[in-house]
Amino acid sequence: MSRRRVLLSWSSGKDSAWTLQVLRRDASLALVGLLTTINESVQRVAMHGVADELLAAQAEAAGLPLWRIALPSPCSNDEYEARMRAAIERAKQEQVDAIAFGDLFLADIRAYRERMLAGTGIAPLFPLFGADTAVLAREMIGGGLRAKLACVDTAKLPASLAGREFDAALLRELPANVDPCGENGELHTFAYAGPMFARAIPVEHAGTVVRDGFAFADLRFARDRR
Repeated sequence: MSRRRVLLSWSSGKDSAWTLQVLRRDASLALVGLLTTINESVQRVAMHGVADELLAAQAEAAGLPLWRIALPSPCSNDEYEARMRAAIERAKQEQVDAIAFGDLFLADIRAYRERMLAGTGIAPLFPLFGADTAVLAREMIGGGLRAKLACVDTAKLPASLAGREFDAALLRELPANVDPCGENGELHTFAYAGPMFARAIPVEHAGTVVRDGFAFADLRFARDRR
């Protein structure tokens, strides 16, 4: 029996990385690539602000090809959907059976993704959906996932948290109204090590840029990359 060919929607963050780990436990699935949206003007992961070179290092460490979707900035929803449809058409041509997403509990986002794939012959998968995010955050950390905060919403968290390690100490510091996994957009991360990667990505926090209500950590390859 042939395995289902699965493309993983990849944000560069912890939820995507943990979704990869979960998918790889399923022997009926074959991962074929990581699908990522890139801000084409700055060559960074959309929303997370992670540099393309770090994204490429993740894909290499995961042993999977990277499918980049270049987006203009600003990007209208019509333009976003047009470029996403082009990626879905490529996936159909490459006989992809499903696209997996790391969404946790936002029903409207899930419904939107389901609508985008409706009638394409490609199924949406949501391996983490419905998980208790407090439990899931501890499971990720306990399972060896390592990540740094790449972006924080300064209306909900202090800018000083950008670049911080996503660990048990951080979870204890988060306000009660902030989701432990940042599912409401409070925080975004860059996963640099864990069981889903063949090797850790040496990364350091080189400063923080505050723009448009968000604090972005300038994450770079560590100077000492031995």
